[in-house]
Amino acid sequence: MPNPAPLKSMFFPGPLLIFIRQGSRTVWHIQTRDYPGMSEGTMKKLKDLDTHDRPREKIARNGPAALSDQELIAAIIGSGTRGKDVLECARDILEEIRRDPGEIRYDRLSGIKGVGPVKASQIGACFELSRRYLKPAAESPIRVLTPGDLYPELSWLAAKRQEHFVSVTLNGAGEVIAQRTITVGLLNHSLVHPREVYADAIADRAASLICAHNHPSGSTEPSPQDIEITRQLVHAGEILGIRLLDLIIVC
Repeated sequence: MPNPAPLKSMFFPGPLLIFIRQGSRTVWHIQTRDYPGMSEGTMKKLKDLDTHDRPREKIARNGPAALSDQELIAAIIGSGTRGKDVLECARDILEEIRRDPGEIRYDRLSGIKGVGPVKASQIGACFELSRRYLKPAAESPIRVLTPGDLYPELSWLAAKRQEHFVSVTLNGAGEVIAQRTITVGLLNHSLVHPREVYADAIADRAASLICAHNHPSGSTEPSPQDIEITRQLVHAGEILGIRLLDLIIVC
């Protein structure tokens, strides 16, 4: 078994075909988008986004849970400065917050280029208000930053003798909303249609989606059908505004 490494898919110019090993099992996944926890530095400037894709408009339409961390910060601070877009400011603020989430310091935030005292005060006030009024959840939600974070929730697929196609919906923070079995197929294949996959994602008001299925045959490589359904799901997700992040194959 070679060392895990990203490979360009011959079927997809953009997505990456990657394999990872989980214990004695091998998992393939076709990564079609960056996960919410990955770098968001390639995000477009606010002025280049369609109006309905801008942070505050997304909150009005889908609620704050549909936004990424960077978009939430952009919605809070509202604007950037001359030469630095609001999303760029939000990215730099997020990097500072992630260095030490337990201590949001005014002096560090205000020292970021383009932030200053007003935006630093806004961020600090939001965190303090949350601390005062929000109680910790009894059980922390599962946050998916890499395919391996989700594997414990999908490992049951390896024992199935029929092919199961599963969807996992995520909010804007990359936290799992729900896991559902979409179809159960024959011994070695399962038919699925994008409308079946995205119906629940729309109902969940999900920001993104990960799909997974097993190969009862034991083959670790994606089939032509896997590649085709991924293409269809990516296309449907782009239309609906619910990104397909991954197609994971468990065997």
